[in-house]
Amino acid sequence: MSTEAPFRQIVGQIRAQIDGGQLRPGDRVPSARQITAEWGVAIATATKVLAALRAEGLVEAVRGVGTVVTAPAEPAEPARRERRPRPAAAEPTREQMVRHAMALADAEGLEAVSMRRLATEFGLATMSLYRFVRGKDDLVRLMIDAAFAQAPLPAVPPKGVHAQLTLVSRQLWGIFRRHHWLAPAMSITRPEFAPHGIKYTEFALAALAPLGLSVTEMMHIHLSVFAFVRGLAMGFATEAQAAQHTGMSSDEWMERQGQAFDDLLGSGRFPMVARIAAIPDFELGLDAVFDYGLPRFLDGILPK
Repeated sequence: MSTEAPFRQIVGQIRAQIDGGQLRPGDRVPSARQITAEWGVAIATATKVLAALRAEGLVEAVRGVGTVVTAPAEPAEPARRERRPRPAAAEPTREQMVRHAMALADAEGLEAVSMRRLATEFGLATMSLYRFVRGKDDLVRLMIDAAFAQAPLPAVPPKGVHAQLTLVSRQLWGIFRRHHWLAPAMSITRPEFAPHGIKYTEFALAALAPLGLSVTEMMHIHLSVFAFVRGLAMGFATEAQAAQHTGMSSDEWMERQGQAFDDLLGSGRFPMVARIAAIPDFELGLDAVFDYGLPRFLDGILPK
């Protein structure tokens, strides 16, 4: 049976839900897996449905959310004025320069941050910035410290080692999630002198102190937990770079692979992976992996 008839039927049904208001701007539409499960079509057909809806301007892919109904177009804004360097008189403070560098890194990645670019955007000579920082390495250290300063730890921690390490890990995850460049910028073997970051180490070691372990054992546990959180958070930077280089969100990329994925799983060589692909609500999200893995990791690494 041709896929053309069900393809057009599914597009029409979802379009009708959008036109009728059952799916409103910002609402998620069914994912490719959900379409596959609900309408009984191949994933290649499901991805074709979403591509057609995007082509009509009815939906758009939003990173970390999925495919959602597009908001109504707003009246065109007047053309923005070309961004000009600040006048030399508006010399920044070091804190302003660090905040600006963080905003650049959040938007374009750490590689977009350079002393020359900062000088240009502040309307200063490049060499004048060295009054504030010794160079890019020093600037990155200040950026790391400022990122941790945005998420202070509680003065009164929860009771229990497991609860305290869970808290510090989740706050660390939140920082990495807000600043995708941060995880790759940090090192275990060459730690940065960032006082607000060191507070996290102090908090974790204090949580472990009642266990009666040696300082070496406590530090190894702390570094192992940090490595678990940081290692998984590296995926945020990888995804941001891939989206920037390809111009596609993760959802769009998966949809482009629909036919090849269908063909591979249809070969029967990977029956277990095929079972996962058939689950309509299974998402390859870093948050879900973190939520599942953290308590099990802590259960395994903490002394019984």
